[in-house]
Amino acid sequence: MAKLEIKKAEKPITNKRKKSRWKEFRDNAELSALMLPGMILLLIFAYIPMFGIIIAFKDYRNNLGIFKSKWVGLDNFKFFFTSQDAWRIGRNTVGYGLLFIILGLIAAVLVAILLYEVRNRAALKFYQTSMILPHFLSWVIIGYITYILLEPDMGIFNKIIQAFGGKGLQWYSEPKYWVFILPIVNLWKTVGLKSIMYYAALMGIDEQLYEAAQLDGAGRFKQILYITIPSLVPLMVILTILDVGHIIKGDFGLFYTIPRDVGLLYPTTDIIDTYVYRGLRTGDDIGITTAVGLFQSVVGLLMVVGTNLVVKKISPENSLF
Repeated sequence: MAKLEIKKAEKPITNKRKKSRWKEFRDNAELSALMLPGMILLLIFAYIPMFGIIIAFKDYRNNLGIFKSKWVGLDNFKFFFTSQDAWRIGRNTVGYGLLFIILGLIAAVLVAILLYEVRNRAALKFYQTSMILPHFLSWVIIGYITYILLEPDMGIFNKIIQAFGGKGLQWYSEPKYWVFILPIVNLWKTVGLKSIMYYAALMGIDEQLYEAAQLDGAGRFKQILYITIPSLVPLMVILTILDVGHIIKGDFGLFYTIPRDVGLLYPTTDIIDTYVYRGLRTGDDIGITTAVGLFQSVVGLLMVVGTNLVVKKISPENSLF
């Protein structure tokens, strides 16, 4: 009897919840309508194209189309993973991804703390604007700027080297230089926006914490160490989890435009995205490149979920979901 009474009592609560949700949706109809354009674009450009995943399991031919092309199962995946390109592009993609996360996190937090210490509002606005401006420049423009600096004959860097009696470097012929060039260019473009996110988090810290620390004799460095950085940890964890999903997916604009797709530089500049693009552009290995793209997406998803689970075990309050 007690069980029946409990079940009867639960039904009105469920119905009430459903009604309240419908009422909430109805009351916010205008806000829901504002979401529609974004949801439609997401559906068209993100979900409907998923139908093309089937190409990864077929020997795709343009004259036959998707349905009539021969089904080959996992052969496209086997061909890629046993090829000479798999190790090179896998190493570059993951290596640069990890390097960008570490450098980006350290630089963004450091810049945000430095900005927080600036008390002159005019100077603060100037620094913020100058650092965030590169984010709004396209990779094509940044590619031309890089080329002006590194051009073998008339490049600014080579002119400076020659002015000090040195010999100009062949930047676009030596892969070893790009292990340093690409991280520097990426950091210059992205650190401004990331630092603004951390700076916004710093603005929410209670000033009384710093005042109490000063009364206890803590200097500026200790205040940063024991108040500022711990306050940024939740945001640092969330942004890092999101960035982990992009380890396997490099920035195509950076790796294609900056090195100018020079074949000699492939050992240190070729990643999965540029490899897939070249395959689709030539049209010879569409099945293989689709398989690589599918592998990239699945691994990215698993890395985000896995990283979040690890964070949830260590510090549940800082997990993303």
